[in-house]
Amino acid sequence: MESTRELVDLIRNNPDESAFTGGLSEDDIARAETELSATFPPSYRLFLAELGSCEAGGTELLGLYRSPACGGRLLGTVSETLAARNDERFPRDLLVIEYDGMGGLVSLDSAQRNEAAEYPVVVWDPGSEARGGPERLEEDFGTYALRRCRAGLR
Repeated sequence: MESTRELVDLIRNNPDESAFTGGLSEDDIARAETELSATFPPSYRLFLAELGSCEAGGTELLGLYRSPACGGRLLGTVSETLAARNDERFPRDLLVIEYDGMGGLVSLDSAQRNEAAEYPVVVWDPGSEARGGPERLEEDFGTYALRRCRAGLR
């Protein structure tokens, strides 16, 4: 959770190099979880409540947001995860949070919940299963997101 708090401060303290869509209500977060049939880990819930989604120096974390053109539809993690699930190879326990720029979907793996109720961050691509499954990038969302956004702002 501390990493997510640091991320929020980093984004808010660098307005010329970063942006965020705005925090979501608990009702919106619960709605997203219902639409995905999943529960978000604490660090990701804090990110959604404080920032919604963000971009920092070219690093874009999907989060959740709305666009007037799409009405009340939740975009970002909800829409991208649901679209990814159209591919039968995509594991249903993954929640998309970023694109890696090489065809991979950076995701939270809700099947691997730890004692702090956090999920590891993994990257999946269509060839992942042949290599033993998605590659683990980090142990939790906050640590991953802070590292990525710090690198983008340097």
